[in-house]
Amino acid sequence: MVDKQTTFFTQSTDATLKALATTPQGLTQEQVKKRLAENGRNQLTEKKRKSLAIRFLEQFKDFMIIVLLVAAMIAGFLAHEWPDAFIILAVVILNAIFGVFQEAKAEQAIDALKEMATPDAHVRRDGEIVTIKSEELVVGDIVLLEAGDIVPADLRLLESAALKIEESALTGESVPVDKTVDTLTDPESGIGDRTNMAFMNSNVTYGRGVGVVTGTGMQTEVGKIAGMLNQADETTTPLQMNLSQLGKSLTIMILIIAAIVFVVGYLRHAQSPINMLLTAISLAVAAIPEGLPAIVTIILALGTQKMVKRKAIVRKLPAVETLGSTDIIASDKTGTLTMNQMTVEKIFANNQLQDAGATLPADNLTLKIMNLANDTKIKADGEMIGDPTETALIAYGRDKDFDIKAALAAEPRVAEVPFDSERKLMTTIHQQADGQFLMTTKGAPDELLKRVTHYIDAQGVVQPMDDAERQLLLDTNHGLAKQALRVLALAYKVLPSVPATVDPTIETDLIFAGLVGMIDPERPEAKQAVTDAHSAGIRTLMITGDHRDTAEAIALRLGIITAEEDADAAVITGAELDQMDDQEFAKKVTQYAVYARVAPEHKVRIVKAWQKHGKVVAMTGDGVNDAPALKSADIGIGMGITGTEVSKGASDMVLADDNFSTIVIAVKEGRKVFANIQKSIQYLLSANLGEVLTLFMMTVLGWQILQPVHILWINLVTDTFPAIALGVEPTEPGIMNQKPRGRKSNFFSGGVFQAIIYQGLLEGGITLAVYALAITFPVHQASGLAHADALTMAYATLGMIQLFHAFNVKSVHQSIFTVGFFKNKAFNWAVLASFILLAATIMIPGLNGLFHVSHLDLYQWGIVLAASFMLVVIVEIVKFFQRRAAK
Repeated sequence: MVDKQTTFFTQSTDATLKALATTPQGLTQEQVKKRLAENGRNQLTEKKRKSLAIRFLEQFKDFMIIVLLVAAMIAGFLAHEWPDAFIILAVVILNAIFGVFQEAKAEQAIDALKEMATPDAHVRRDGEIVTIKSEELVVGDIVLLEAGDIVPADLRLLESAALKIEESALTGESVPVDKTVDTLTDPESGIGDRTNMAFMNSNVTYGRGVGVVTGTGMQTEVGKIAGMLNQADETTTPLQMNLSQLGKSLTIMILIIAAIVFVVGYLRHAQSPINMLLTAISLAVAAIPEGLPAIVTIILALGTQKMVKRKAIVRKLPAVETLGSTDIIASDKTGTLTMNQMTVEKIFANNQLQDAGATLPADNLTLKIMNLANDTKIKADGEMIGDPTETALIAYGRDKDFDIKAALAAEPRVAEVPFDSERKLMTTIHQQADGQFLMTTKGAPDELLKRVTHYIDAQGVVQPMDDAERQLLLDTNHGLAKQALRVLALAYKVLPSVPATVDPTIETDLIFAGLVGMIDPERPEAKQAVTDAHSAGIRTLMITGDHRDTAEAIALRLGIITAEEDADAAVITGAELDQMDDQEFAKKVTQYAVYARVAPEHKVRIVKAWQKHGKVVAMTGDGVNDAPALKSADIGIGMGITGTEVSKGASDMVLADDNFSTIVIAVKEGRKVFANIQKSIQYLLSANLGEVLTLFMMTVLGWQILQPVHILWINLVTDTFPAIALGVEPTEPGIMNQKPRGRKSNFFSGGVFQAIIYQGLLEGGITLAVYALAITFPVHQASGLAHADALTMAYATLGMIQLFHAFNVKSVHQSIFTVGFFKNKAFNWAVLASFILLAATIMIPGLNGLFHVSHLDLYQWGIVLAASFMLVVIVEIVKFFQRRAAK
């Protein structure tokens, strides 16, 4: 109805009411009905969901999957190799089902936002206060707020009585915001600075207020986030891009090889054109590693199981591998790098500054004042309810053995002057056993010091306040503030009686007792995690809604900014970011490590700016405000304990323990997963290249060619089991001392492509050599038997050489003697099982007839085993010279 949602904070209360066509007495029922029909209910709309059938069909969009489907049809309808066709189809369908299952919960973010809506709202309609469902609110409604309420819609405040609202889920700022009704002049003020506004789903922690609804549903700040979530594109992970690239490369290679085989065979008149076509097709089918998608999925699934044990829950399988390629971790500060819990860190008592851990007697006057001038409620189970700053003071008192319940029983509160955001003070009056009254006051140091006439010296003696002492207190306050501490001053005086009128005028002639400095501290393990990430070549960014000084101080303490860096140049605010266009920001983004006072839109810009630099970006967060950036990042990491359901739903991975160091563990696991997938690909492709070379050369040379059943069985028993077992290889030493491989790397990088080529050629060459040897020096003189033995020995060699080669690919460059032959028990059993299944087709009567092979004697088996093991020797020699060259 009114398109001024973002400017109401710059309008007066009267102007706002006029613009919204309402009055302080509220709307009439007729107005409500009309506006409800025009603007809809106060609900969040959701993105249209894809049906299960569409989700399933979309799994077949991947290029590699399309290649496999075409291969299945060719194998079945043209080559009549139906077993090949059915196996390929089975792998593809199982992979699709698994993909749908993994993505079934990927669209929960909007549902979680809807569930956050408060069920009731207290409004003034027709001049009367009524309670309604929050979804029935309309623009122009007058809403009443009090401590404990959840704000039901976006409001322009009309009245504020010591009103404080906690907005960390929206702004990232852990300290509740003092709300006023004053008109703001800066139209560029961020959400965290709009002190005359209350936002949907934020929490009222103190005081009361009245506001007029300026936006409902999707027109609220939370609604804007929901809209961004709906519009956010799904990012393609490096793993998905690598597999797609691999599929395209394989297809081109396979088509070229198949065409060459067909042309060569046709020109040599080796077979009829149709037979040569079927041979070429059989070769192409043999060249495709049909088990690769399933093997990659299995390796990722095994990685997720390990990560669950480490408190990292992966919602989308590719996220495991993506972590391993991460260049940037853009982390929310509050609740992720910090505890999201105000804590006393420094205390100035008896005229000296001390750490919070220093000894302080329970009867210390400073300690007493911070506990008495406090509105925290303590439940029977000890849980504290109230403003985080005040609960931090009570918690500090507990640590110093101050019994607040006993203190209030002995000196009950008889009067008070509530906190006011203008004077920034609160006062309580307590009756003492001697009949006098103790007045305790706490608040902003600059305001309280105006009312102080005396102070307590180091000996505990009350002294008149002089200029030197006042300057000492101001300097101490400034020093604490520079450390990003929230500072409160404490004072008192003794009254003979309670004044007839208890108001702010009694806050005079006070005796200064002390200062207390608080902060939302960094998590104990976060600093080491940042250091570990740096060692792994990963840059940590801190993104927060807090003020610049607070953000800078925390970043220095965590090591995100070092003492040698220009801290001012490394920190940027949301307002400064707004002054840059995307092009300018993309140029300067590398210089910033800390972002303060930012809005959700800023976080998305930060992620995308780094992505334009080709960086793989991980975003951590726990608030509603983090959800769009979590979804835009290459990998979104939500917090399991403090995180909202919105942030979890938008994440690829959730930390069950909210421990920042768990991310580093997950990165290590991700790097291991990529390395193991790379090993499996190296193994599969070099083996398939060996098979292609064998078939190709046998065709060219006019030798008896291996039959499709031979290739099928070799692929089934020697490819699958060892390839999967390679997926659980232990982490190689030094993996976290390597730089991130980045977005441009692929499965062929790091020498893998060269290894695939020369190792595949060796496999094919050795197999052909065994066949040639068996034909030239046959054990049986009969021609038919000689060819049968030679073909069987070639079949056995092609299978056995792949099993020996599996030991080679335990490491691309390291010696098998360094990595260890038998450390991976699963791998050992996989190789043994594959050997038994391969040997059974030759050694068991009946099976050898089914597989068109003959029985081999010990001499022939000796040749097969010796030739197969030769590959290990050759590869070890090549690796040795590669390592020497690298040094």
